[in-house]
Amino acid sequence: MPRRTIPIRVGHSPDPDDAFMFYALAKGKIDTGPYKFSHEMADIETLNRRAEKGELEVSAISIHTYPYVRDKYALLSCGCSMGDSYGPMVIARDPMKLADLKGKTIAIPGERTTAFLALNLCLGRNAFDHRVVMFDKIPDAVANGDVEAGLIIHEAQLTYTRLGLHKVVDVAEWWGGETGLPLPLGGNVIRRDLGPERMREASVLLKAAIEYGLEHREDAIAYALQFGRGLDTDLTDRFVGMYVNKWTLDYGERGRTAVRALLSRALAAGLVPDPGEIDFIG
Repeated sequence: MPRRTIPIRVGHSPDPDDAFMFYALAKGKIDTGPYKFSHEMADIETLNRRAEKGELEVSAISIHTYPYVRDKYALLSCGCSMGDSYGPMVIARDPMKLADLKGKTIAIPGERTTAFLALNLCLGRNAFDHRVVMFDKIPDAVANGDVEAGLIIHEAQLTYTRLGLHKVVDVAEWWGGETGLPLPLGGNVIRRDLGPERMREASVLLKAAIEYGLEHREDAIAYALQFGRGLDTDLTDRFVGMYVNKWTLDYGERGRTAVRALLSRALAAGLVPDPGEIDFIG
């Protein structure tokens, strides 16, 4: 008797790196056995909030969000986005120094994003005002003077200079200088109620999908290109390379240390609840 189909809804951002990562699943390039994957795309802050409700079996989330969802989800050992001396940055219309950001109103892509958490660690809790703006609208909000500065993620890290904007600080660069570690920005989580066997099997398939994309880079980049707002093929390839790499296949010991260090410091600063013992499935 054939094994029944097991539906797995996967939440991820409509961005080139996530699209690249899930290309093999979206286009049926690998055998997933009884598992039927479907894709639900939303900005990362929406996915963070959906994870708090336990809506999807698998989802991309910000590492900042993990302490809020640890009762429902475990981190997968594959699928992370790591800022290794580069990552989210604060931009402004005019050149300014890091200290100038204190007391300013900064547009942010979401209160559960790791970018926002890292900026709070960098500047100090309550050192600045913030306004939540959809991530792809932040550069224009800064350029138009709607806010004094903006915290940018995704492809805006490569395109903000087109608007004549200036980098104030790269929070992953700052974090690396403070700790000697990469900044763990996002990861994939899997719902605990699937049970240990299905969690492991799904993890194997998700890693296989990432490996397929890396091994068939040209095709996966062509697919990811449709999600790159304002990016040509070369910039899409560059952006994907920043966030789909060795870290994405497995955090490794250094990556796991980085996750624990970030959440430990955030807990000590009163920015997150206790993340508990962090387990990685895979």
